[in-house]
Amino acid sequence: MKNMVRMALLGLLAGPLMLASCKKDGDDNELEGPVPTSTFTFQPNTTEFPVVVTFTATSQNGFIYEWNFGDNSLGTGSPVQHAYTRGGSYEVELLTAGRGGTGISDKQTVTVPDGCSNAVFSKLVDCAGSGTRVWSFANTPGAIVRESASGTVLSTSTTLNNCQLDDQFAFSSNYTLGYTSGGQTFSNGSCGTSAPNGGSFVFRPNPSGNPQIVLKGRGNFVGLTDSVANKTYDILEATDTKLRLRGTNPDGTRTIITLAPFDATAPIKLLLTGGSSRTWKLDNTVDAPIVVGTEANPIEYFAGVKAGELPACQSDDEYTFSMDNVYTYNALAETFSAAAGYVCKAPESGPSPFVFGPASGAGLAQFRLTRTGAFIGATDASPTEQVYRILSIDDQKMTLRAGSGQNGGTVFTIKLVVK
Repeated sequence: MKNMVRMALLGLLAGPLMLASCKKDGDDNELEGPVPTSTFTFQPNTTEFPVVVTFTATSQNGFIYEWNFGDNSLGTGSPVQHAYTRGGSYEVELLTAGRGGTGISDKQTVTVPDGCSNAVFSKLVDCAGSGTRVWSFANTPGAIVRESASGTVLSTSTTLNNCQLDDQFAFSSNYTLGYTSGGQTFSNGSCGTSAPNGGSFVFRPNPSGNPQIVLKGRGNFVGLTDSVANKTYDILEATDTKLRLRGTNPDGTRTIITLAPFDATAPIKLLLTGGSSRTWKLDNTVDAPIVVGTEANPIEYFAGVKAGELPACQSDDEYTFSMDNVYTYNALAETFSAAAGYVCKAPESGPSPFVFGPASGAGLAQFRLTRTGAFIGATDASPTEQVYRILSIDDQKMTLRAGSGQNGGTVFTIKLVVK
């Protein structure tokens, strides 16, 4: 590889040297002048990451400068700057060309500190893990706080819009920032077209104050699209579970945002709860709103009824889910009970806490009802496990599978619609 890089540099030099060495009177085209000596100095900027090193040629009798920065990248000119996105030691070489030919410098070792040695940066990008950490707004009151320049709180958020909660900001150890909107970006008080974003960033340890992130690239932002002065965010806190950033607004006020590691199931919970509270009913407008079988054959035991044929005391049931992890069953007048022989009986209405998280097996996510006897759709659906996997969901319809299906166990597949 080193030989290939050197050959590439010599190739770059060949054209300019041929032009420079030709005599106007058409003689023998021999090179004129002394062979260049190739030397250089360098100065790293260790106040921020990625570390940028300035290289300056101190060669004699040369006018073309080609650099091998030691990380499989090349550069031209003098002085020239190069950013190293990984810590380590690099062997740098300069080829200098002049009217007398070319000169190759001795290699010099440039040692670059590793950003991951900084505890804050390590948490920001998950150096101990994949090297990329995806953040999104924390779904808690106070996720966005606006304050005066002196620190007086002017406003604080209670709940955020769905199009904010599904935003993802991926910080990587190679100093890139990726943005995924989930479809829309919250801007100027409402959800709108997805905003282009992403690019690179600079991390400043800033030992005399808060560490900082400085965004590069047009339109780049974290959390809010508001224009932050100099695209600079103070890092107030960075742990494995929380990131708090503060930016100064053009009017001098400051905004503090609180982020948490992105949970891939979070958008599913938003659809389940509508962002606050959402009520579902069995979808009695379609065939087979409830079927019973196994994971391998979901209709093995019961293929379901035709559209409109659910018992009235079952089809009118309401199932409400809240972002506070509370599920409420409202039977209205009666409950269709399997234990009583599949007949309508006294209502079994009531709330139950639920635990929400990734699906164990097929599904986008799952939840477990924690109150004994709580159910959805059918009273005999997953009576012991009380686990419901979300197979599909959008703003209007949802398909659940009750039961884990492990070891050939019975599962109920249930179709619901938003009330």
